[in-house]
Amino acid sequence: MSPFKSLPAVPSVAKRPVTDTRHGITRVDEYAWLRADNWQAMFKDPSLLDKEIRAYLEAENAYVEAAMGDTAELRKTLFTEMKGRIKEDDSSVPVKDGPFAYGTAFVTGGEQPRYFRIPRDGDHKDETIRDLLLDGDKEAAGKEYFRLAGINGTSDHTLGLWGYDDKGSEYYTLRVRDLSTKEDLADVIENSGGGGVWAPDGKSFFYTLQDENHRPSKVFHHILGTPQSQDRLVYEEKDAGFFMGVGGSLLDDFIYIDIHDHESSEYRILSTKDLTAEPKLVAAREPSIEYTMTEGGDVFYILTNDAGAKDFKIVEAPVEAPQKANWKDVVPHVPGRLILDHSAYARHLVWLERRDGLPRIVIRDRKTGEEHAIAFAEEAYSLGLQGAAEYDTDVIRFSYSSMTTPSQLYDYNMATRERVLLKTQEVPSGHNPDDYVTRRVFAKAHDGESVPVTLLYRKDTPLDGSAPCLLYGYGAYGITIPASFNTSCLSLVDRGFVYAIAHIRGGKDKGYHWYEDGKMAKKMNTFLDFIAAADHLVAEKFTSYGKIVAEGRSAGGMLMGGIANMAPEKFGGVIAGVPFVDALNTMLDDTLPLTPPEWLEWGNPIESAEEYAWIAAYSPYDNVGTKPYPPILALSGLTDPRVTYWEPTKWIARLRDRAPDAGPYLLKTNMGAGHGGKSGRFQRLEEQAFDYAFAIKVAGKM
Repeated sequence: MSPFKSLPAVPSVAKRPVTDTRHGITRVDEYAWLRADNWQAMFKDPSLLDKEIRAYLEAENAYVEAAMGDTAELRKTLFTEMKGRIKEDDSSVPVKDGPFAYGTAFVTGGEQPRYFRIPRDGDHKDETIRDLLLDGDKEAAGKEYFRLAGINGTSDHTLGLWGYDDKGSEYYTLRVRDLSTKEDLADVIENSGGGGVWAPDGKSFFYTLQDENHRPSKVFHHILGTPQSQDRLVYEEKDAGFFMGVGGSLLDDFIYIDIHDHESSEYRILSTKDLTAEPKLVAAREPSIEYTMTEGGDVFYILTNDAGAKDFKIVEAPVEAPQKANWKDVVPHVPGRLILDHSAYARHLVWLERRDGLPRIVIRDRKTGEEHAIAFAEEAYSLGLQGAAEYDTDVIRFSYSSMTTPSQLYDYNMATRERVLLKTQEVPSGHNPDDYVTRRVFAKAHDGESVPVTLLYRKDTPLDGSAPCLLYGYGAYGITIPASFNTSCLSLVDRGFVYAIAHIRGGKDKGYHWYEDGKMAKKMNTFLDFIAAADHLVAEKFTSYGKIVAEGRSAGGMLMGGIANMAPEKFGGVIAGVPFVDALNTMLDDTLPLTPPEWLEWGNPIESAEEYAWIAAYSPYDNVGTKPYPPILALSGLTDPRVTYWEPTKWIARLRDRAPDAGPYLLKTNMGAGHGGKSGRFQRLEEQAFDYAFAIKVAGKM
């Protein structure tokens, strides 16, 4: 029996068929008109949205509220629980940098972070010594949406470059703040990528500019006191398939221009001794060859998959001649050991690797070559390498957590191997790890592969098939979903849910091959792995069919659309956050922000009939049928440049048209936010409470 009773009439949406013929195949899109013709302008000014489209989205929002009206009190309870697990006046442990240590803090009731500094060796718990540099709540006042891009200080600690997005469209405005007076200078940079890098003298900085199609295609050099229109173009990337970013070295010797797509990369470096010079190419981009750089004094350390190093290796090259001909292996490639990140300091080389699905940090003494590792004994856990803000140091910082263990922050002395616990995440409402169980099980996929699944549940949860389950998945871009502590999901687990993360192909959970086996021609493995995870949880009596609520966001939202088409009868509900469900149409539109860079992930259906067929086989919007779909909640953001609002909007309309007796199908559009949803820390909890209320409702646990 459906948990949704006495629903109002669904919002009416017109059909205006548009045909498209590619490679001899003609498709009809009845809802193409929901894509605003002026989407570029609308992202910058949402008031420009077509009135008919706005009215329809608002009608859908009203329908959602009516359908979920009986969860109003539950949502309030969930929000209160989740908020109660967050220390409201929390602050970070400041990071030492020169004469100061820099940190962030929140105030009770505050939505946005505050950036502060204290004397280098001051007591960070003493609020009287904090020098408040930037008050996020003050800057956000009166704005429906506001997201800070942080603040980056000059080498002499006198100025700070900070950025903000106040529409959710990820066009950031940059400002320069005098850290003594706390006043902003007249310099304003519009439409940036969100950050910048100071020149060592603090009189200029470098930044990326987003073009009209929301691509960071240019790097500019801005000199303080001059208008943006006079900024020097340092480098322009004319291939729309590549992303670009700008960064700097710990030694302030180089500006890095990082140019990359999903499987190849190229660096151009600019010596800070001559800021007017042309950036120097390190190694020209090659198909399927990636590399990233960090400076180690007279050498660069380069993490790369060159020369068949599928799971990556680290090479070194002279600073004066970093070209590939001079690359020399220092950490060789070992199959099955995936090196994820690396950094270098005066006396040590550090990297984060994953073996057998679990991360560890490895430290090498640069003089002696001696190595040692930092690892933990839990069955599943998350490890984050935060490094240090200074080059001449023996102390790095890392974080650790598991599904049952709150986050712990450590300083680690690489020379003495002393580990100092700086902070343990506080759960004000209380948390006893002994009340919970975390496990890692393995599901057998259709082709015999073993798919890891991380589980969290209370010790008293019956494992007889009666428990509902929230099964989360992503499976794209090589992104691994960590088995980390999550205070929000405890609201489900404490209600008898099994919370599960399916580490499916498309991520790098089991090495680089795990990513390759879930992209392009092999993308179908991602969907089949997720279904296999559901089957395994049922077979082992962690849950039952119809009690599983599937959840995924963005590319994970595509996953949700795919598994809903392929195995709708196995799921009790589906939560699809900002879902990439109109994959074929999006990959056929090279004017959209992310389309050209995404062709290496999904395929280019414009040029290739074969790749068109790959995407057409799973694209959720194109494969909607007359099936027994479970209730589906689709969430979107009006100004989302990554997954545009019309994708879930069209998907829900087509579901209603083709399978009207199933569902119901709910579309909730945030009219004042983009891809990440609301920007405030408690506003985001309100959204999470809504999602979990849907899960509880469809699981019959209200």
